[in-house]
Formats: sequence, structure tokens, C-alpha cells
Amino acid sequence: MIVWVNGAFGSGKSTLVDELIPRWPEALVYDPEMVGFVLRKIVDVPTGDFQDLRLWRRQVVDLAVGLVEEYRRPVLVPMTLVNPGYVEEVFGALKDAGIAVHHFFLKVSEDVLVKRIDGRSFTPDDPAQDEQVRGWCRSKIESCMAAADTLPSDTVFLDGELSPRELADDVLARVGAVPGR
Repeated sequence: MIVWVNGAFGSGKSTLVDELIPRWPEALVYDPEMVGFVLRKIVDVPTGDFQDLRLWRRQVVDLAVGLVEEYRRPVLVPMTLVNPGYVEEVFGALKDAGIAVHHFFLKVSEDVLVKRIDGRSFTPDDPAQDEQVRGWCRSKIESCMAAADTLPSDTVFLDGELSPRELADDVLARVGAVPGR
């Protein structure tokens, strides 16, 4: 199975996955952003968003399917994916491959998202780049929040302002995970 943890930048996707890892040690963590970083080194990304590359979406699916098939373990995916066409493409391809997808979306107020983004450092050795990344993340808040209305009907919406422990308890219960087994 795949447990896709979605939400705006700063919503707590990685924090939730970090809370799940020790409680569900058999789960693998797959961050599709790494696929984007690799592609950026190889090809031009005209829009600046590697999700706009068809190859990124294909590779995300292929690697996710490969991880599930080869290792027969649950896969945790912390990744913002809100473009309705891309959501349909990626989740549809995963389901077509016979992979169960549990999709969670962390809902967080705009004020909290801004505070969390502004409190993060992405590239501490390059303050100008750091601010550029924070600005990009802030610029995506509105579209990420609006996307909640366009996500698949089986999406589970979680209150991203709850503690990571509470969120992990909820996710584990909803996916039927028995930690340690």
C-alpha cells in the first residue's frame, strides 16, 4: 500500500511521516521531490515546477510501484500534489497498477502555514536562496488550500494543527497498520 501524505508546504507532511517511521518500522519512505531534483539536473524545467514535467509524474509512479512490488512493504509518500490533472494521473496510474492508495490531506490555516514556512531554513548557507524558496512556498498556499475541494472523494482530511502523535495515531488506525508487524 501507499500512504500519500498531502497538503500545502508547511502543513506538516514530513513531520507526520517522521512520527510514523519509528511506529511503523516496516514502512519505506519515498519522497518524490528527489525525482524532481534529479530531473532538474538533467533537463530544463520551463515552468520552474518539476511536477509539470510528464516524465516526473511517470517516474514518481514507476518508482512507487517498484518499491511496493519489490519490497512488499508499505510506502509513505510525503508530497504536495494538488493539480487536479496530476492527482488524477498519478493516483490513477497507481490504482491501475493494483496498488492501494490511502490519501491524506493535512488542512492548516493560512496564518499557521505562513508562520511555519517563515520559520524554516531550506538552504542555511545561502540566505537569498533560502528566502526565494520560502517565497515560492508562500506563493503556493492559496492554490494548495483551494485544491482541497478538487481532491478525490476518498481523500481523508486531517487537522494539520493537531500534534504529530495524534495525526500518526489517526493515520495508523485508518490504514489498519499494526506497528511492528
